[in-house]
Amino acid sequence: MPELPEVEVVRSGLERWVCGRTVAAVEVLHPRAVRRHLAGPDDFAAQLTGQRLGPARRRGKYLWLPVEPPTDTGEAPARAVLAHLGMSGQLLVQPQGSPDEKHLRIRVRFADAEATELRFVDQRTFGGLSLHDTVPGDSEGLPDVIAHIARDPLDPAFDDDAFHAALRRRRTTIKRALLDQSLISGVGNIYADEALWRTRLHYDRPTAGLTRPRTAELLTHIREVMNEALAAGGTSFDALYVNVNGESGYFDRSLDAYGREDEPCRRCGTAMRRRPWMNRSSYFCPRCQPAPRPAR
Repeated sequence: MPELPEVEVVRSGLERWVCGRTVAAVEVLHPRAVRRHLAGPDDFAAQLTGQRLGPARRRGKYLWLPVEPPTDTGEAPARAVLAHLGMSGQLLVQPQGSPDEKHLRIRVRFADAEATELRFVDQRTFGGLSLHDTVPGDSEGLPDVIAHIARDPLDPAFDDDAFHAALRRRRTTIKRALLDQSLISGVGNIYADEALWRTRLHYDRPTAGLTRPRTAELLTHIREVMNEALAAGGTSFDALYVNVNGESGYFDRSLDAYGREDEPCRRCGTAMRRRPWMNRSSYFCPRCQPAPRPAR
């Protein structure tokens, strides 16, 4: 599933190609792609048609396009189009009239003279688009259904001290905490493994014993690895994750931990290991990231 860097790359593309455009028509080709819009496909299309889309926003792995109110009211956006990419969702800006993708689910045409349209393509149909009310008074038009999602570590408003205090209160392990989107958003399996390797922390390390300097170091590495991934366009292991122009990211070439089972650790040369973890895998160096001692 795309993590923060991949979603941010898509958000940036939407900001460039979709922001400020007025929707002329919406075509829902598969009802599952709008299943989170409880009123159904016809209502989704009708409600979105004629609306002007505001600046693309993101929180963690979610992104949205606020529906802009009239400019003379000074009001915050009251509704927003929420996009969740799921495992294989793609938001593509394509020339009108270009051949449809095999798994095209939604087409959005615009009222201006620019000959491009927005397409939502999703092979596995785990993702989708939906219209939601926004949190009252929120200037960014945050959809109310994701108000529980925590800020991400690249957000200027992310509170490092509050994050550390929350870690110390939790009876959990560090990787579980990093994947808890109500605690810190945008971090998934790939970037958790990368940041933990850089910090020399085992994924099963209890959070209650983390010191403030250790938490600060971990956050530093999370931000570093995400910014490096952003610069490389994200991480793509197949053709399922692409930006709005259909291009893949190449940060997979720079990964230090994830996917490197039996390869030498780039720091000490020890063979990297993989362990099953919560229906996923965790990659780590057994020497640089020793497992915590069992509690007595």
